[in-house]
Amino acid sequence: MRTLLVTALAASLLVVAPEARAAAISWQPCPDQPAAECGTVSVPLDWADPRGPQVDLAVSRVRATDPARRIGVVVVDAGGPGGSGAEFARAPYLSAEVRARFDVVGFDQLGTNNSSAIRCSAELMARHPGDDPADEAAFAALAAHNRAVRDDCRARHPVFDHVDTARSARDLDAVRRALGERRISFFGISYGTLLGQQYAELFGSRVRSMVLDGVIDHSVDLRAFVLDRARAVEEAFGEFVSWCAENTTCALHGRDVHAAWEEALDKADEIGLGRRGLLTWAYYEVRGGTWESLATLIADVGGARAAFEPNYESLRYAVVCQDFALRFADFGEYRALRRAELRAAPTLRGTLLGHEEATTCIGFTDRPSNPPHRLDVDAAPPLLLLTSRYDVATPYRWARDVQRQAKGSHLVTFDGPGHGVYHANDCTRTAADSYLLDTAPARDVTC
Repeated sequence: MRTLLVTALAASLLVVAPEARAAAISWQPCPDQPAAECGTVSVPLDWADPRGPQVDLAVSRVRATDPARRIGVVVVDAGGPGGSGAEFARAPYLSAEVRARFDVVGFDQLGTNNSSAIRCSAELMARHPGDDPADEAAFAALAAHNRAVRDDCRARHPVFDHVDTARSARDLDAVRRALGERRISFFGISYGTLLGQQYAELFGSRVRSMVLDGVIDHSVDLRAFVLDRARAVEEAFGEFVSWCAENTTCALHGRDVHAAWEEALDKADEIGLGRRGLLTWAYYEVRGGTWESLATLIADVGGARAAFEPNYESLRYAVVCQDFALRFADFGEYRALRRAELRAAPTLRGTLLGHEEATTCIGFTDRPSNPPHRLDVDAAPPLLLLTSRYDVATPYRWARDVQRQAKGSHLVTFDGPGHGVYHANDCTRTAADSYLLDTAPARDVTC
């Protein structure tokens, strides 16, 4: 049975302009890649007021390389939140066979990149008091900081309150209509899997096929949001330790890996990198499943020169805090969850991503505009879910839970580490390609 949220969202769609009124996209060669096409799609700033102010979404398309055998359109999203769907569409990420049969399309979601990008004050964010408050005063300071950044950012950007993922699902359907397509296929990675899920909820009959790689579970509460990831981090590090014991290519082979890790943390403080810097670097190595690189980092922390992925903190305020109910009642609730997090993941001192996202929302008391709920995709075809067994960003448990929520869906498990496994091996890629190309009933498989 549909949740009240989905019912309300679906009802709001009744005011959207009909198919015949969808403006076609005026395609032009992309300035940085003339073989691809770039354009814009105009959508309401607020879907509850479709005749009100309009905003433009940046869209890209790469046409099928074998037009005689063209199947249709596959819309792609690389996640983030904050990744550029338009740029992702222009990258040769999907296999040559998929790109031969589909036009590959992507759009920058509202508030990102070339679609009215939200960029909160760097000066304000630089005053961050720390995301692990030790007492009531520090908790109050973090809450005040988060509210100040949010309020300033909202004042700077009129789109700020209109960028949750349910809204982006409406925008995706506007893109579909502007393309003149009756149905679309979809391929999403990481946070992009939430866009796919919410599109399938609201517009299931418009989905031809859908592959979701690195699966977000929108039903998780605050504790699961943090603790599921913490448990996954500890489990993945345990796999790394086992790998080191079995492989002579590991720089720590034959050593006590946990002891070496603690020594590296102490050394990080001595050389100025700081244990926070080392913990951050190590988390991304674990997330990527790059065991040899992680071992080298621990063995030679003195040679560390970190370069991490782009900071999506602005989008956390505007998107993640509205897609999930990450609301702490008080310092006591935070302290209890932090202690549980450290018990679940003592080696890496918790879960970097889950902790940072949750603490970004400290101080928020409003109800999220896109509150979490169990998935209802009865009107959509079966979903194909890809996951790694030791994913620390979107834990294996989340993919299993989404599979249970989306009846008839199928799960492809890469029996290894990493986040996003389409390219993990031939098995994962073939499973995804076969479903995109043929929509043949899939089966659960471990690769």
